Amino acid sequence: MEAPDNESFRDSIATINEDGKRAWVFPKKPSGKFYDYRKIVSYVLLAFLFTAPFVKINGNQFLLFNVLERRFNIFGFPFWPQDFHLFVISMIIGVIFITVFTVAFGRIFCGWICPQTIFLEMVFRRIEYWIDGDRGAQMKLKRTKWTPEKIRKRVLKHTIFIIISFLIANVFLAYLIGSDKLLNYVTEGPFKHLGTLFPLLIFTGLFYFVFSWFREQVCIIACPYGRLQGVLLDNKSIIVAYDHKRGEGENGRKKFRKNEDRAALGHGDCIDCMQCVHVCPTGIDIRNGTQLECVNCTACIDECDDIMEKVGLPKGLIRYASEDNIEKKEPFKFTLRLKAYIVVLFVLTGVLIAMLQLRNDVEARVLRLPGQLFEHKADNIISNVFTYKLVNKTTKEINDVNFKLKKFKGTIKLVSTDKSFVVPAQGLAEGTLFIELNQSLIKGDKTKLTIEVYSGKKLIETTTVNFLGPRSYN
Repeated sequence: MEAPDNESFRDSIATINEDGKRAWVFPKKPSGKFYDYRKIVSYVLLAFLFTAPFVKINGNQFLLFNVLERRFNIFGFPFWPQDFHLFVISMIIGVIFITVFTVAFGRIFCGWICPQTIFLEMVFRRIEYWIDGDRGAQMKLKRTKWTPEKIRKRVLKHTIFIIISFLIANVFLAYLIGSDKLLNYVTEGPFKHLGTLFPLLIFTGLFYFVFSWFREQVCIIACPYGRLQGVLLDNKSIIVAYDHKRGEGENGRKKFRKNEDRAALGHGDCIDCMQCVHVCPTGIDIRNGTQLECVNCTACIDECDDIMEKVGLPKGLIRYASEDNIEKKEPFKFTLRLKAYIVVLFVLTGVLIAMLQLRNDVEARVLRLPGQLFEHKADNIISNVFTYKLVNKTTKEINDVNFKLKKFKGTIKLVSTDKSFVVPAQGLAEGTLFIELNQSLIKGDKTKLTIEVYSGKKLIETTTVNFLGPRSYN
């Protein structure tokens, strides 16, 4: 969005002062239509975040990201190491989904959906407003000496912050190791699982540091998404924007005076009240145009609309709009680039759905034992030795598992087990087997065999192997 001639504000981020030190942001408590919508969205997402690890579909945790064991559940679908390609496609779909929204609506993900923003604005800062007061009271409290009242407020606030950070760390751990294992650790006592307790305390400290001190710096400095939006945005993207055409007029903004004819004097509708700056959680002036610090939280829209209503001017001086909408009054359009992203998103989603439908609940792999060729046995029998591994991706054990050859009359013999075995729930079974064929059935030094895996009489998986035999035979 078009900015003033003085671009010096872009020389440094808004949270750094002239001395290079941290400029602490004391945002005014927001209120208004968009803030009410954001509260509804935020509390729904918070409820989802805290319950998702404890919800199960067909026995599978709804969301699980067990990096150590390379096991992932997404919306109840289990992804094992063998399904890593499906997990990658899912992550790519997520990235493109966010990209589509960024191209169309700017950094709306940051202001409305990002866990960092939701926790900071809807949990920690609301607690801060409740204990320390609004913007002016917080600034005054920071300047005052350490009185019993200040100590009481600081101890109360940071104690609550630590407790919430500990709860967040536990939920975060449930996503990583599984809710069942977490609840088991809690009931058995944390000191019996020190290897988990110490990382839990580290995560608690990390969350406390982020939400009590680092705060908006995560969005401005640490998160790469703010810089990514500079690549994705164009003049047609809908963002939180200041209508400089209307706000500045011919002679710029001016303080409000009752019964003054601003239009006749050439002044815009912006009365330079600075409320849009005071309410901004990242401390920027939205009137300077598009900035990487803006998270599209809409706090400035609500505040400006409230001021416009009080002074009798039309709302919408700050609103969701594109640069072309402000400059040329052009409505939102689906650009070719946006259509291309949507097509790619639908194609990848279709591919993922198809691959999920074709995926088996059991994965079988039979491999030749390294270093072994074949063995001649009595009655003109050729024997090959293989190892097998069966992965059960379901939450129920698979009983009476056995192997059969398809289209070939031969024998499959399992080593150190009965003719059938059990694959445990969400586990694997592995062992060694021999395949024996009559030499008359072998048509060359390498014959491709199809092995069928049954649970009782139900076919659950097929796999192929190469059976080795002599190069020449009578």
